[in-house]
Amino acid sequence: MARIIRFHEFGGPDVLRIEDMDIPAPGPGQVQIRVKALGINRAEALLRSGTYIETAPLPSGLGLEAAGIIEAVGEGVDGFAPGDAVSVIPPISMVRSPAYGELVTFPAASVVRHPPTLSWEEAAALWMPYLTAYGGLIDIARLSRGEFVAITAASSSVGLAAIQIANVIGATPIAITRTSSKRRALQEAGAAHVIASQEEDLQARLRGIAGEGGVRVVLDAVAGPIFEPLTAAMSSGGILIEYGGLSPQPAPFPLPAVLGKCLLLRGYLVHEIIRDPIRLQAAKTFIFDGLASGALKPLIAKTFPFEQIAEAHRFLETNEQFGKVVVTV
Repeated sequence: MARIIRFHEFGGPDVLRIEDMDIPAPGPGQVQIRVKALGINRAEALLRSGTYIETAPLPSGLGLEAAGIIEAVGEGVDGFAPGDAVSVIPPISMVRSPAYGELVTFPAASVVRHPPTLSWEEAAALWMPYLTAYGGLIDIARLSRGEFVAITAASSSVGLAAIQIANVIGATPIAITRTSSKRRALQEAGAAHVIASQEEDLQARLRGIAGEGGVRVVLDAVAGPIFEPLTAAMSSGGILIEYGGLSPQPAPFPLPAVLGKCLLLRGYLVHEIIRDPIRLQAAKTFIFDGLASGALKPLIAKTFPFEQIAEAHRFLETNEQFGKVVVTV
């Protein structure tokens, strides 16, 4: 028996339930992990509320990130053994492979050893944000040294990972946040410039920073009305990577900028990287190298005990966090 977290109806954080369940032994090619920490993601809140790209059959588990100790391995698993400290690459479907639990089972291909320098909380906060940021900036946009990159929702775990990755390759990260309350923290986290979009003229500030050339790469999690000032400040042939939709407002298509500058607006899910073994291996190598050098390091906003999973989700949905929300088990 082990405790897992499920929901039996769609709704707010209070629909999450901790339940005792029998956990079967791992099957062929699977690894079973005694969880020490869980990373909390916006996608899980969307799944819980019934608004995610994947619809959960009820009752459903959830969760994309976990770190812990291998409890058992299934037949045919090589390279892992009970007692190994590991973390989980986010699954394509958290309904089929949920991470919220004391004891979870994943395909061995989705499990990685993490560096001993990482705490359990940091290991659980690693793969979703860094794979997402790497995939958008490096794999797709080919961000390079000397370029400007605009990063919205900059204080989120993905935003902070993107700032770090931009600095690793010598690009200039422009952090975009709603208010100036997080300006100093973002500067300390590596942002070269910080723009408070509710307090400043976003288009004018971006143009003032990037100059006549404009911003070639934009990594956006917000959408909505921000599309227009973002694209107006982009360079000819620029690319806007859209990986979220935090704004509740409609997103007007910025036709003049897209046509006049031949812009590429590119929808993106981290699944693109996870599904492709070659691209995933390149991402893992980049991230492990960054961890080893100290250039990449997950930032933890707040930790909650397992019993306070609903409170963790409520805190996530305040949008006040700076970095990753983590639950310890």
